[in-house]
Amino acid sequence: MQPVWQAIAQRLCEVTGDPLQPLQYHSIGGGSINATYRLSDGRQAFFVKLARGGSCGAIGALEMFAAEAAGLQTLAAADAIRVPQPLIWGSIGEQAYLVLEYLELSSPRAHTASLLGSQLAQLHRTLSPNGCYGWERNNTIGSTPQINLWKQDWVEFYREHRLLYQVKLACQQGYRGQWVTGAERVMAELETLFQDYKPDPALLHGDLWGGNYGALADGSPVIFDPALYYGDRETDLAMTELFGGFPAEFYRAYQQAYPLHPGYSRRKPLYQLYHLLNHLNLFGGGYLGSVSQTLEQCLRAL
Repeated sequence: MQPVWQAIAQRLCEVTGDPLQPLQYHSIGGGSINATYRLSDGRQAFFVKLARGGSCGAIGALEMFAAEAAGLQTLAAADAIRVPQPLIWGSIGEQAYLVLEYLELSSPRAHTASLLGSQLAQLHRTLSPNGCYGWERNNTIGSTPQINLWKQDWVEFYREHRLLYQVKLACQQGYRGQWVTGAERVMAELETLFQDYKPDPALLHGDLWGGNYGALADGSPVIFDPALYYGDRETDLAMTELFGGFPAEFYRAYQQAYPLHPGYSRRKPLYQLYHLLNHLNLFGGGYLGSVSQTLEQCLRAL
């Protein structure tokens, strides 16, 4: 058995008090950042993420997993939407790992989307403990470092820690051109979109797209892979409308439980821009067209 699996089995035994024997694991796929596995001894199962220790830039894979575990714990404490429980995380050599509760996901049922909408609204009513925007630690959005230093002003937070960070990273990777001028204007005139709107610092999932939620056998929703912080709840909704969107029942249920500000449609491209810039930085120039188009929408909204 590889040393990493021996280390995980030993740590799990220490946490659960139950030795894992015989140990079996098999790959269940994974994204572009981590490999994922189902670990089992025939009686109980666990969900395991593995990443190379140096594969996630400055923040590091171990720090990334520790922040993800803390994010899941924070979401669980809000008692709004089901999340997998983080159990252990650590590293052996250059291999970092995160072990979560294994949840058997099924196809969504007819009520899953509406239940997710109402539960997300409940999550967004959880506000930051200090009235500021950010979080107690930095984390990642994909494998990109996400800066969460507390700020009292949302516009300043979003300009500096979200848009400016991603724009600078894109320029460092060689993505220059007219779009940068547009981004600079959007950042300079950001206050225009918030003249009649001061968002509460709501607890956010931070990366809520269709690939980061599922359903249990009874149809109840589960969310995972958070990029958590406290910010404008509209950012979570804007993300759900990217990459295929969520079912209409989801949006109806959210609006019924916690109606959005009338200016949301003007700010939606602004919030989607952050994720498109991140995809540009993670996956390459194929996203440059989407970044440019969304910037044009932002400029028209100013």
